[in-house]
Amino acid sequence: MTPRRPLFVANWKMNGLHADGIARASALAGHTAGGDCGGDIVVCPPATLLFALRAVFAGSAIALGGQDCHAAAEGAHTGDVSGPMLVDAGCTHVIVGHSERRAGHGEGNEEVAAKAAAAHAAGLAAIVCVGESAAERNAGRALAVIGRQVEGSLPASATPDNTAIAYEPVWAIGTGRTPGPADIEAAHAQVRVGWERRFSGGGEALRVLYGGSVTARNAGGMLAVPGVDGVLVGGASLSADAFWQICQAHR
Repeated sequence: MTPRRPLFVANWKMNGLHADGIARASALAGHTAGGDCGGDIVVCPPATLLFALRAVFAGSAIALGGQDCHAAAEGAHTGDVSGPMLVDAGCTHVIVGHSERRAGHGEGNEEVAAKAAAAHAAGLAAIVCVGESAAERNAGRALAVIGRQVEGSLPASATPDNTAIAYEPVWAIGTGRTPGPADIEAAHAQVRVGWERRFSGGGEALRVLYGGSVTARNAGGMLAVPGVDGVLVGGASLSADAFWQICQAHR
């Protein structure tokens, strides 16, 4: 089997105005101009920066992604962004089902699956997020929760080519806390089990990312865990230098 190429995703969340967004993106593009990190890089800025960053990343090795998309291609959905709109802005990827969407906007597995299907229909690769809360982990239900989320959040259109899954333990996001290597390995294995249950094959080709307080300091250890095919990075991606170090940490 061909080794899975690592995937490094920067999720800027609700951070970045025009000037500092362009400066950060330009600095990252400058890093990639010096050589291939050996993986695929996707930057997901706020929607207000997509068109500007498309120009910055043109001709570089960096792909552009959205942070969310609506399940409909168009319509009366004030404040939402559709898959075709993301493609129009230059995106090739989109994050769906992030825990901050699940918790803050009440999104369940069915809605996440619908968004992923809409992304695929628009020609986007979906980065589907799953992960347990602290209460679920403490109750010994982490793997069961992960399995159910994977099975319920994937549409019939999902393939290893158009979908990656990011395991993000909710209790680790932005807290500085991270699971141990054994816990990360078990969670990523469970993601593949959930995929196999959903599709009866293809799990070995699927890229599974880790997300949750990833830094330049701990990324190397995380990427060395069996079954980890890249990282979804939040706060640390707001530094071009730190994110580039993360992209190189798997070597």
